[in-house]
Amino acid sequence: MVDDLGIGDLGCFGNKTLRTPHIDSLASDGARLTHHIAAAPLCSPSRAAFLTGRLPVRSGTAGSGQSMVFLFNAASGGLPPSEVTFASVLQQQGYNTALVGKWHLGLNCISASDRCHHPNSHGFHYFFGIPLTNLRDCHPGHGTVFRFHKFVQLKTWAPILLIASLAFYFRLIPFPRLILVLTAGPLVFGALVLYGCSFLVPYMNCILMRNAEIMEQPFSTVNLTQRMTSEAVGFMERSRGGPFLLFVTYLQVHTALFAHDHFRGSSPHGIYGDAVHEVDWSVGQILRSLDQLGLRDDTVVYLTSDQGAHLEEVTFTGERHGGSNGIYRAGKSTNFEGGIRVPGLVRWPGTVSPGLVIDAPTSLMDLFPTVLQLSGGRLPHDRVIDGRSLLDLLTAKSQRSEHEFMFHYCTDVIQAVRWIPTDSSSVWKLFYFTPIFDNEHSSTCFHSHVCFCHEAAVKRHNPPLLFDLSRDPTESQSLTPDSEPEFWSIVDRMTSAVWHHQATLEATPNQMAMENMIPRLSLQPCCSTFTELCRCKRNASKVQATESNWEL
Repeated sequence: MVDDLGIGDLGCFGNKTLRTPHIDSLASDGARLTHHIAAAPLCSPSRAAFLTGRLPVRSGTAGSGQSMVFLFNAASGGLPPSEVTFASVLQQQGYNTALVGKWHLGLNCISASDRCHHPNSHGFHYFFGIPLTNLRDCHPGHGTVFRFHKFVQLKTWAPILLIASLAFYFRLIPFPRLILVLTAGPLVFGALVLYGCSFLVPYMNCILMRNAEIMEQPFSTVNLTQRMTSEAVGFMERSRGGPFLLFVTYLQVHTALFAHDHFRGSSPHGIYGDAVHEVDWSVGQILRSLDQLGLRDDTVVYLTSDQGAHLEEVTFTGERHGGSNGIYRAGKSTNFEGGIRVPGLVRWPGTVSPGLVIDAPTSLMDLFPTVLQLSGGRLPHDRVIDGRSLLDLLTAKSQRSEHEFMFHYCTDVIQAVRWIPTDSSSVWKLFYFTPIFDNEHSSTCFHSHVCFCHEAAVKRHNPPLLFDLSRDPTESQSLTPDSEPEFWSIVDRMTSAVWHHQATLEATPNQMAMENMIPRLSLQPCCSTFTELCRCKRNASKVQATESNWEL
């Protein structure tokens, strides 16, 4: 799983300017899923749905209001221990399981050592990676994600507030005494808190772990993709004698962008393209290792992205740091196709025909029942599973999707619904509300880092917007009762499906409620002492020795 990779970034999906030969080989040697849909347009809910086969609203990871992803290692929210992942089922089936890379589904619940949300508690025997996500704050000089709006950042305002408040406090600036008393103290305190938080974020959130042990705090991205690749290959070498599940989830191409010196300047698209090239190299190393270990014919390889490319990613110098979603509209954080239609590639020698193209709508959630079916595991009967097995499509026994309806949530509210009728070639998509874009000709929310879902950030539609994706995959022209004779019957059918779907939802604790999102000192992972800012870099010589044997 690549982070924030656009469907238009890969050669096998039409890109002509980036070189992705190893990823493209998965398409030529296996199946290409052209209508592959993420269950959410943001990292945490999308990953929760991928692992569990369930819409994130069912596990409480959908978010609400402006709480949309997990932001702190020291917060108590995460993937609930009651959720069943495909890794936990395979672990029970005797598989050796590992996750290498990004998690972003929480860490602790009650104490800094309970690890209730940790990958080890969700079916992965081995974990090497970061429990949160790759933030700008983890890269010196790249700014911070904790900002008020596009051009005003926490680290910019904190010193200004501090200087101004001190000036008022010492009466260097004429100011009424009563207002001074009421404002100077809170201003000083607020400025100190803001500046302190901005300074401490890298030590709080930028952590590299091996199982329960913190390896680096804050982590360094120098050679990090090479180290992850080495960890992935090492796991396969140790596990070659039996069945294994390896989930490699790249930090790239999420910002802040980074790339090894070997790949710097290798693409015409700046560091974003360089990072895509580095991911492709890593995929090539893993595929080559499968060949060398004699595991190619016995291994199913799947590649995807957690959501579409992030179009709002622009640096303060004006450099665009997002990818391409091809012909599809908008990007990450929206439920337009550019935000949720992602690459899907499956290689299974001897079973999946080389060059197979699957145009039927499929979902990231489909991996859960597919993996369970492959391993001999059974679907849980005590919960709703929204994914559908891909095996009939992959083996060409069927060309139709097992999904009739797909529901697209904006946090915990249904924003859109997709209908794949069994008696038609149409794929209908209905929007009840859409983001307020930068302007009427734009597909980006430049007034914010992401497109939010609260009322002030959306536009409601009555009647709803209706598209036929089979004729208009770019969602450029909504249908009306005048242009589509069956408009109202289609809208009624899809709205009825929404009602029936909502009847299947059960009350679930919101893992992104304010009390679960605020960082707590008691939950903060720390590899040294707080007076030392929890700073450490362990087993450096071992990592360097591994890197010295790893050729680019």
